[in-house]
Amino acid sequence: MGRRDALRLSLVAGAATTVTLSGARFAAAEDGATVSRKLRGHLPHGAPDFVYLPVEVPEGVREIAVAYSYDKPDVPKGTPGNALDIGIFDERGTALGGRGFRGWSGGFRDSFSISAEEATPGYLAGPVRAGTWHVALGPYTVAPQGMDYEVTVTLRHGEPGSTPRSSYPPERAKGRGRAWYRGDCHLHTVHSDGRRTPREVAAAARAAGLDFITTTEHNTTSGHAAWEGLWGDDLLVLCGEEITTRNGHWLALGTDPGTFLDWRYRARDDAYPRFTRAVHRAGGLVVPAHPNCPFVGCQWKFGYEHADAVEVWNGPWTADDELALAAWDSLLVSREDWLPAMGNSDAHREGQDVGLPQTVVHADDLARGPLLAAIRAGRSYLAESSQISVELKAASAKGAHATLGETLRAEPDTEVTVDLTVRGAPEGATLHLVTDEGTMRTASGPRLTWRTTPSLATYVRAEVRHPAQEGSGLPGAMAAMTNPVWLGDGRA
Repeated sequence: MGRRDALRLSLVAGAATTVTLSGARFAAAEDGATVSRKLRGHLPHGAPDFVYLPVEVPEGVREIAVAYSYDKPDVPKGTPGNALDIGIFDERGTALGGRGFRGWSGGFRDSFSISAEEATPGYLAGPVRAGTWHVALGPYTVAPQGMDYEVTVTLRHGEPGSTPRSSYPPERAKGRGRAWYRGDCHLHTVHSDGRRTPREVAAAARAAGLDFITTTEHNTTSGHAAWEGLWGDDLLVLCGEEITTRNGHWLALGTDPGTFLDWRYRARDDAYPRFTRAVHRAGGLVVPAHPNCPFVGCQWKFGYEHADAVEVWNGPWTADDELALAAWDSLLVSREDWLPAMGNSDAHREGQDVGLPQTVVHADDLARGPLLAAIRAGRSYLAESSQISVELKAASAKGAHATLGETLRAEPDTEVTVDLTVRGAPEGATLHLVTDEGTMRTASGPRLTWRTTPSLATYVRAEVRHPAQEGSGLPGAMAAMTNPVWLGDGRA
């Protein structure tokens, strides 16, 4: 990095989201030749979110390969050290929206390659056309001393080859008609920072008793075409993405195959609504993920105005989920504005169970449209495994009845009977009925019945909890929970 680049970085550090530095030029070479260039630089503490290194690619290139490294100096306890993400954009540019997007691996890989015939997982195969490409560096965290990096770009010349036709999952599986279907809609494979292959994830999903899954790799769509031969009558695979901004992560669920959603913005940039609209145009749902996760860049800052649901339960139940549950419950102010809860495993590797937890959806069919409609309507509950099933219903003395996501229409003083039935609950579990006032009834055993009126309870939802740890002062971990049944007109 030259003096001009260093000055530019020092001026924009802390005040800009992106900056483009000096890059590498490659002259045309003979067929079969391999040429490499090294780009070295220093990123100061407070560097922009994204730094672009332009690469001038000549005609006749068959493959572009990139490798990188950076230093990791010691830092004081409690101070983030160096962490550098990487990706690449082709000659179509780096503008927000990702028209030139060709792949992203975050900090999971130290090298990747792209040709027309194939690409490293996380990257998109396709011709290496002449023009200015950009290696994208994302300094996720930078130590007080700054970060020294080295990027090696290698061009291999030769005939370009042909790009295979993508094979995307079908939108429908055999199913059982209108029924309960179990799904895990937050999963990672080797196409982002997961350790499992798609084949291994599909096998784990079947072993967990799931009917559908969603592929949600970080900031890339390369996984959409990676499931050929893995779906079937018993397993539907939906396309999606986990968008990992610096102000929180969100899931695009059930989008059209190949739909890419950009992640290079913060809440202050007012770009998030643009991409939520893109998700809805592509037939998908917007779901903030692990909104109370304490890690850098993970806590949700965008608000819930454009969301369709919220991931309240992420992986094995922790204090983060307890906070997310409380925040979600506070959103249940009215029937018109509420957001359904979802539970997903966010599984990355062995030891993280696919389907722990899972969202159990009452849908018209095992198909993309009906499943997404049921999730959006809140016709669902969350469970830690397929061993647990939950039924929550409300009925009035006048014969009206309702279940999850529905409203029991009744006059304010009409007596309403709420019935909770749980099958497969863990030993010692307790059942809880929760309203807008808090927990109103608790019991052990497989069933709990309670009588109330719409004037006393705006909604009723259920929780099934493991026994509390003695002396902890905390409630037991969640085994299952439901979306609400609304009473009256859904307003207090």
